[in-house]
Amino acid sequence: MVYADLHVHTTNSDGTMTIDEVPAAAERADVAVVAVTDHDRTHPALDAPVVERDGVTIVHGIELRVEAGDQRVDLLGYGVDDADGDLQALVGHLQTDREQRGAAIIANVEDRLDVDLGLESRPGLGRPHIARAVADHPDTDYEYGAVFEHLIGDDGPCFVPRDVPTFEEGRELLSAACGVVSLAHPFRYPDPEAALELCADLPAVERYYDYGHAVDTELVERAVEEHDLLVTGGSDAHDDDLGITGLAEAEYDRLAEQFT
Repeated sequence: MVYADLHVHTTNSDGTMTIDEVPAAAERADVAVVAVTDHDRTHPALDAPVVERDGVTIVHGIELRVEAGDQRVDLLGYGVDDADGDLQALVGHLQTDREQRGAAIIANVEDRLDVDLGLESRPGLGRPHIARAVADHPDTDYEYGAVFEHLIGDDGPCFVPRDVPTFEEGRELLSAACGVVSLAHPFRYPDPEAALELCADLPAVERYYDYGHAVDTELVERAVEEHDLLVTGGSDAHDDDLGITGLAEAEYDRLAEQFT
């Protein structure tokens, strides 16, 4: 049974669920704790590291993309307490960069396809929003996944890079602003073993994650044992389907000691 789903996105970044809809979604999934971990952005409606909403515990979190050698990885920060600090300064910079980047990608797609997507860039907008707009447009033949594959993926003709902090900078800022910092979904990266080596400088790793295919969990277990890591886990929900995976109550209690 999943007690805590610690990887959930809202409309504050590229999710479809508003913050006000989180408690009901958690109740439907029989989940007691949800961490809101929007991409490169903390949630303005969460004014404490942990809050209670309609009987559900909501952990204020963030998912931050960082450069780590030859690949980019994601760090999850839990228990954000940084109203006016350095993390918020970075978040502000990244959101400005994201908004400018979004406008550039939209312009590239519209020019290439000769369509008007009716979409304006804004804080929190990401490539999934653009992909949905293309897939839903009556004058295009692209399905959602094909938009990434043929247009806006990292090697696509409409791609625009964005500013990403280094692993060291991201870890330092998150460590100062959050109770726990975890490496997210280690098997989603080109080099999982190199990603897991970063755990030598982190207190936690995302142990539970639905990759949709088999992974060598022994690598994570080895990292947990070698670096004495706390474990995190979650569904990485971008909709309202919570509780696909996550932590048991005892596992969450050990983690929550760091930020409650």
